[in-house]
Amino acid sequence: MTQTKTTGLKQATMNILNGIGMGVIASLVPAAILGQLMKALLGVAPAFAQTVINITTFTQSLLAAMAGFCAAYLFQLNMVQMSSVAAAAMIGSGAVTFKNGLMTVAGTGDVINIGLTITVAIFLVKLIGKRLGSYTALLLPIIIVVGGGGIGLLLLPYVKTVTTLIGTIVMAFTKLQPLLMGILIGMSFAAMIVSPLSAAGIAIAIGLTGVASGAANLGIAGAGYTLGIMSSSVNGMGTTLAHFIGTPKIQMANMLEKPKLFVPVLCASGLSGLLAAIVNLQGTPSSAGFGFSGLIGPLAAYAKMTPGWGSIILLTVLYVVYPVALGFFMRWLFIDRLHFVSAEDLRLDV
Repeated sequence: MTQTKTTGLKQATMNILNGIGMGVIASLVPAAILGQLMKALLGVAPAFAQTVINITTFTQSLLAAMAGFCAAYLFQLNMVQMSSVAAAAMIGSGAVTFKNGLMTVAGTGDVINIGLTITVAIFLVKLIGKRLGSYTALLLPIIIVVGGGGIGLLLLPYVKTVTTLIGTIVMAFTKLQPLLMGILIGMSFAAMIVSPLSAAGIAIAIGLTGVASGAANLGIAGAGYTLGIMSSSVNGMGTTLAHFIGTPKIQMANMLEKPKLFVPVLCASGLSGLLAAIVNLQGTPSSAGFGFSGLIGPLAAYAKMTPGWGSIILLTVLYVVYPVALGFFMRWLFIDRLHFVSAEDLRLDV
């Protein structure tokens, strides 16, 4: 009986994590791929480009709803239940704020609190079951949205406190010797990008800039390329590319289920952060949490470099050639040579 309960709890946890992962793909990847391209087209086709930017920006703010709907689907809930869980997740995410009678939707919300709110909402659905009888369609949405979403709102300030604490620890790394700082910052942001934490949110909150921002960016890029290349034999080309063109967070469920996967990722990100410190790669607080995604990291770095082909070639080496080579090395070392992990550990069912 105990083993059955443990198995059920593990499956439930994976359903929620996988739901968040699929929500990340649906909500964040469009902006990651199209964002910088549309900004470049603003001078050519301003109306079209701005419309696409508006659409993809709004889509990012729907992360909580998409994650809630995907998680509820994995629990095989019905349409009313799925919709209610999605609404509760949106309310508890923090992406929606109310002030002076106005509702504002901005940002993705706190991913940790999204997961907690989804957990509460699905627990309430399972608890209620069919007890409401013919009144289910009337009462269940009220209970789940108000109850689950309300509990999520109550939890949000406490979860943000934890996030702030982590940001304070990361900020302490910036006071260290540059090379050591680069390694630790690269590893820290790589760990965050494949966890429920918001790497971009923490970078902005602590004002991460300069070489520290560059190390964070290259650390995330190293993690994305490594995960994509290590999983390329079991995932399609599109999914493989999504690891670094989109976000490595799509592997969050696999990473948390099999913590040993953090070893090759942290090795790659530490080496990447070290390189960033050696070449004095720069960045800004708003670019630090993105890596290669949407070319945000490379473009922010280029803005602080001497314009010209020399800088472009250097950034190509740093953000493409080096992390690709590093990814293949990590695959050879940890999969082919040591058999420490396997490609199957990183399979994604999209």
